[in-house]
Amino acid sequence: MNDRYDVSAPQKFSVATWKKLWPFLRPVRYRFLFAMSLIFFSAVVDVIIPLFTRYAVDSFIVLETTDGLAAFGLTYAAVLTFQGILIILYFRQCMVVEMEMGRQMKIACFTHLQKLSLTYYNQTPVGYILARVMSDTDRISGTVAWGIISFFWDLIYMSGVIIAMLILDWRLALIVIVLVPIIAMISFFFKNKLLKVNREIRSVNAKITGMYNEGITGAKTTKTLVIEDKIADEFSGVTEEFYKASMRSTRLTAVFAPMLVLVGSLATALVLFYGGVLVLDDLVLIGTLSVFLSYTLVILEPVQQLARRFSDFIAAQVNIERVTDLLGQEQMITDAPEVEAKYGDIFTPKRENWEPIQGHVTFKDIWFMYPDGDEYVLEDFNLDIPAGTTVAIVGRTGAGKSTLVNLACRFLEPTRGEVRIDGKDYKERSLLWLQSRLGYVLQNPHLFSGTVMENIRYGKLDATDEEVIAAAKLVSADHVVEKLEDGYNTQVGEGGDRLSTGEKQLISFARAVLANPPIFVLDEATSSIDTETEGLIQAAISHILQGRTSFIIAHRLSTIRHADVILVVEEGKIVEQGTHEQLMAARGKYHTLYTAMMLRQETDLGDFLPEEN
Repeated sequence: MNDRYDVSAPQKFSVATWKKLWPFLRPVRYRFLFAMSLIFFSAVVDVIIPLFTRYAVDSFIVLETTDGLAAFGLTYAAVLTFQGILIILYFRQCMVVEMEMGRQMKIACFTHLQKLSLTYYNQTPVGYILARVMSDTDRISGTVAWGIISFFWDLIYMSGVIIAMLILDWRLALIVIVLVPIIAMISFFFKNKLLKVNREIRSVNAKITGMYNEGITGAKTTKTLVIEDKIADEFSGVTEEFYKASMRSTRLTAVFAPMLVLVGSLATALVLFYGGVLVLDDLVLIGTLSVFLSYTLVILEPVQQLARRFSDFIAAQVNIERVTDLLGQEQMITDAPEVEAKYGDIFTPKRENWEPIQGHVTFKDIWFMYPDGDEYVLEDFNLDIPAGTTVAIVGRTGAGKSTLVNLACRFLEPTRGEVRIDGKDYKERSLLWLQSRLGYVLQNPHLFSGTVMENIRYGKLDATDEEVIAAAKLVSADHVVEKLEDGYNTQVGEGGDRLSTGEKQLISFARAVLANPPIFVLDEATSSIDTETEGLIQAAISHILQGRTSFIIAHRLSTIRHADVILVVEEGKIVEQGTHEQLMAARGKYHTLYTAMMLRQETDLGDFLPEEN
């Protein structure tokens, strides 16, 4: 998936983009404003502190007296204490703003992701989604909480210093003020150049990380294809890009830093020279000159910081657009307002209004085209599936077997026509009403972090331990559990990575069975299970599916011989349908697939469908 918000692309500051953050800033707006007020007073205090030096020089050092020194010391200590309290409160408010904004954005993204259709997940890489939810939200909240408020401090402090210098002595002030635009122009010029180069470095670094990943995970393929030299050359080329970009950044930094030091030293020298002359002519006090020297040395930093933070704001706009783009993704499948009013939504269901499901599924005059497609994959398709019917769908990989099931489950909706559940168009009832009554076992099962018991219980959250164990026994998952160290209390790991694929499949099967759904979908449900385990659950499947409407997508044709109707799919079309006996007698596509599969079993070449020429 191409990221249309490319970090290497030039960006302009956009107020409209930042306005999109208001819903997330609003809950902490008072803390944000409080932090702004704290940083304002902190900047004012920072401007005032050098004036204490001026007073000390002129009142104690020049006059060689200590009269009033104690009062001065207490006042100075009080100001510093006040400054310390301001900073503590400021840090506290900024941390709360950062954490709460980040939390609000993560919740909003995660909640919205729950509403999106499966099509979005099929088209969007997991890494892209994770980057939006995690790193982009963190970058945005950090920029708002620390960047904007610090930008405000830099602005107030620089303005305060200029005002203070003008009040103290306008002649010396002009020397420094004239140099401020020069420093600003130099800073903005180099910061923009560095920002562009650093974006390029991050982009190339991402390529290097990707190549490392491919090089490690694909090491076996690389060696079997004997392409080590090609991979090494490609990696060398990418690292050369990284080296050149890094050297450009180094050269820019090598020029930028000394140039700022030069301008700062020039400003200090001019202030010291002209100020010395004014002191000798008794036009300026020594204490005033010391203040100007302090201001001259520190005013460079806020000017640089303003340039850097402005560049950061422009860079952060990419993150804002990414997050708001995710939140702006429309749900492809939604309930009509009147349906939602009656049945509720995914987070607030009105189960008391839900009718029971018998499982009678009817495809009536169905035409279907994928949202990103340009031709129909189903045309004027009709099929009536009485409640309790077992429908098997077979065909080569990519033939379109899942399309029918996704339409029946309303993961997709027909372009034209109706899918009826118990005689009523399923669009007239809620998504959750249908999908909460499905038992779905996927080819690649997913387990959540937690115990075996917890994972099975996801099928029915209020199930007792006895019900969970009974469901496991029904699909022979108890054989897996008996081998685990802590039985049903064994932690399965992230994504179930502590278990084999077959073991995860059995547990996900038990989870679906526990829900006791009227409609069952088995999507290659036994493809990851060894032949012996498959034999154990075949009898359980036939028992479980009795009285339920069932859709079985299978490569192993031996698992669907007893289906009530078998659909043979090719290039998204139903080319044959009937019982096993009828299709075998017809000696068509199904006959070819089935006999080839049986031949492969006999020669022990595996249990996979042949590729057709």
